[in-house]
Amino acid sequence: MADDPVFLITGASSGIGAATARQASAAGHRLVLAARSTDKLEALADELGGEERAIPVTCDVTQFAQQEAMVQAAIDAFGRIDVAFANAGFGAARGFLKESPEQWRDMVLTNVLGCAYTIRATLPALKDSVGHLLLTSSVAGRRALPGSLYSATKHAVTAMAESARQELNDTGVRVTSIEPGMVDTPFFDNPVSDALEPDDIARAIMFAVSQPPHMDVNEILIRPVSQAS
Repeated sequence: MADDPVFLITGASSGIGAATARQASAAGHRLVLAARSTDKLEALADELGGEERAIPVTCDVTQFAQQEAMVQAAIDAFGRIDVAFANAGFGAARGFLKESPEQWRDMVLTNVLGCAYTIRATLPALKDSVGHLLLTSSVAGRRALPGSLYSATKHAVTAMAESARQELNDTGVRVTSIEPGMVDTPFFDNPVSDALEPDDIARAIMFAVSQPPHMDVNEILIRPVSQAS
């Protein structure tokens, strides 16, 4: 329906983003699906009902102009944004002598600056709709991991979520930081045998989104039962 709420997701082509898109669609949301993988986005949008229910938007979150275009595409297609999920991100091997400086740069730009850009780009629309901002942090954003620059980027996301919550405190816009432990996605080369599934995280996200307007679920920390820390 034309008045169904609109859920925008970055990093929507796979993993937690795609799982959240499917569950949000089942809950009656229209979708704006953003990522760099155009083919995967188009297939997912078709699966979720085509252009009347879901639109794919090719977007590199490190480019603010592309994030602005993503938001404009959402407004042009659906007239509003009710939920914005800053989910795009990737990791790196632990160890400050691992990976390349170029990989580090791309990770920091995507995980930190890309998240900040999503907040900046979507905030006017979220204020208009009195909507909900979600950010994907991590267990690694709550405690430092040995040799992990990725952990530092997720600490930044955790801080951004709280900073945004404080800034938006008198607007009615809700803010939630999602902090998964090990999830069975392409993100991990060697996940634990009983890792969480993307659908597990998506259910938690939909729990936060589905609460009444006066209730703001600020943080959700989720680990597999067997993950020690």
